[in-house]
Amino acid sequence: MRSPLANVFQEEENEEINMTPMLDVVFIMLIFFIVTATFVKEAGIDVNRPEAATAVQKERANILVAISDKGEIWINKRQVDVRAVQANIERLHAENPQGSVVIQADKKATTDTLIKVMDAARSAGVFDVSIAAQEA
Repeated sequence: MRSPLANVFQEEENEEINMTPMLDVVFIMLIFFIVTATFVKEAGIDVNRPEAATAVQKERANILVAISDKGEIWINKRQVDVRAVQANIERLHAENPQGSVVIQADKKATTDTLIKVMDAARSAGVFDVSIAAQEA
């Protein structure tokens, strides 16, 4: 005759923890965070922006163009020639048609370069163009 303890030990050996529901929850949470995540895009260089008393934070600015103090133009962490700015903005605007262009021009950047970038953005079909500034 078997002892009652033998039945308890046999039942414990047969029981396993089912990990499937936990894995399902983890994967659903992962998908949720990937879908709702907002990715920060950077132009590629740090710019010393001018101050403005009326500066306002702009939402949905997904096309960032930086102009350095030497007149270099940066889009998506790479330097771009002024003649290629329009094509780059067209490509980025095709990826997100609701986005706008924000130009981060250095304090010492020339107005000539700034105007060329603004014209390229408008020629690319983006009329929502802003210039970045720091709040005073």
